[in-house]
Amino acid sequence: MVDDIDRALLGHLQQDATQSYAALGKAVGLSAGSAHERVRKLRERGVIRRTTVDVDPVAVDRGVLAFVMLDANAWMGDTPTRDALAALPEIQEAHIIAGPATVLAKIRTETTEELQAVLRRIFDIDGVTGTQTIVVLESFFERSVDVHKGATTR
Repeated sequence: MVDDIDRALLGHLQQDATQSYAALGKAVGLSAGSAHERVRKLRERGVIRRTTVDVDPVAVDRGVLAFVMLDANAWMGDTPTRDALAALPEIQEAHIIAGPATVLAKIRTETTEELQAVLRRIFDIDGVTGTQTIVVLESFFERSVDVHKGATTR
């Protein structure tokens, strides 16, 4: 269970994961030691999955963003499919979905030619019979999970 203090800690960490436990504690009314202990427990329980840096994809030559829906002739929700998709470093996310396709993948590449090469490799995955690709022209915004209301925030 995540209580209001945990949610406050998570919100502050989402804004700046590099801040000290003293600053975190002060922001939520705890000592540095108590803030550290709560964060440690949130990590242990898997509430905090990882600490990362948000990198501008264009700055690292990954400006082409596409969402690809995979069609299949068999169930794709097993380990072999996950492993095959995870082996393609251009795929940032992959989700089993309900709807017109079986899997939805988020792909970032430098060029559309590189995207085409990734699509060819996806076709080599056992069971894949087709793809539907949506290339993003511009992103208005991306959000992370809002720990306070179950909604999302920037």
